[in-house]
Amino acid sequence: MKRLFIDLEICNRCQQCIACCDYFYHPQNSGVTALREYATFATICRHCEQAPCVNSCYHNALERSADGHIKRYTMRCTSCKTCSIACPFGIIFQDFIPYLDSKCDYCVGITEGLARCVVTCPEKAIEIKEVQEDPEKNIFLVGTHLAVHTLKWSREDAQLKKK
Repeated sequence: MKRLFIDLEICNRCQQCIACCDYFYHPQNSGVTALREYATFATICRHCEQAPCVNSCYHNALERSADGHIKRYTMRCTSCKTCSIACPFGIIFQDFIPYLDSKCDYCVGITEGLARCVVTCPEKAIEIKEVQEDPEKNIFLVGTHLAVHTLKWSREDAQLKKK
């Protein structure tokens, strides 16, 4: 199955994302920003048991989803950045928290050409390709349509390193 593939190790090197997005409903916003946020929360976030980021948000814009991942509700978020200040691991980058945000639709069903984010990303960090989860290669599936290349943090791995 073809999926949208993002290499966060390459993507996070950019100071400012200039990749464009074909998202139909909000062409002025970048779905790539939401994509990076979602991929980071799913793979790199430590999912703290007490979650200082969640507790610091007085608008209740962050909460833990049923699968344990942190989720941001953009309609509640005012981009005050208290969550990024509260995160003890520096995972919530301030540029991940725009007030106006688009949801990436992964260009599902694209049949001709390439997605605009793939074409306009100067670092080639985004692709649409056949990819399967492969933890040995640091490739993780996030949902049905997204694959992420990154060093994934896991509590089990951290505990093994301590021993």
